Amino acid sequence: MSASILVVEDEPAIQELIAVNLARQGHEVRRAASADEAMRSVAESLPDVILLDWMLPDAPGPMVTRKLRAEARTREVPIIMLTARAGEDDKVEGLASGADDYITKPFSPRELEARIQAVLRRRTPQLTREAVEIDALVLNPATRTVIGKGKVLKMGPTEFELLHFFMTHTDRVHTRTQILDQVWGDHVFIEDRTVDVHIRRLRDALAPSRHDDLVETVRGVGYRFVSRRASA
Repeated sequence: MSASILVVEDEPAIQELIAVNLARQGHEVRRAASADEAMRSVAESLPDVILLDWMLPDAPGPMVTRKLRAEARTREVPIIMLTARAGEDDKVEGLASGADDYITKPFSPRELEARIQAVLRRRTPQLTREAVEIDALVLNPATRTVIGKGKVLKMGPTEFELLHFFMTHTDRVHTRTQILDQVWGDHVFIEDRTVDVHIRRLRDALAPSRHDDLVETVRGVGYRFVSRRASA
């Protein structure tokens, strides 16, 4: 799966090498050479993954990671620490600061890509291209199809992305703001009530296979997609 990746690395040659290889894999690459640049980039828009060098000129990587984990907006962004430090204590410190993974320099492009895909599957499953099935409702991101009880269900692209998010984040209540950030993207300035319109369209699209009742309204909070019907 492709993703938006922020590469935080102060060595120009290493930064360039990583960025070129990631672009070849189909990723959208953004760059920063310092902790300050990285924080400004994240403030503008959230990446799907942050590759964070340990030794930055203005702050160590673990400190940056702790700052990101302390903020609700950036708490869930996957972080992979890049470092020449290979000692066990260093690895423990990096992971303890909140990093999802730790890769020691030098590393191969194949290894880095494998690590990126692994954290994406754990942290942001809606970015995967694997089919998801719940209660005879099957969504296939690769073919952009939804089948409910053997029937092909027609829906718009936004409703498809909304359903994909719900089916990979079941049984949790999501506020309208959270849904906007996850489905429409961070820093997209549209009305919260836009979510209600698309929820209504999604339910209409799911009605032919009677899966519309899986989308529950939690009054005063937001919406939840249940993985099991109450009568089951």
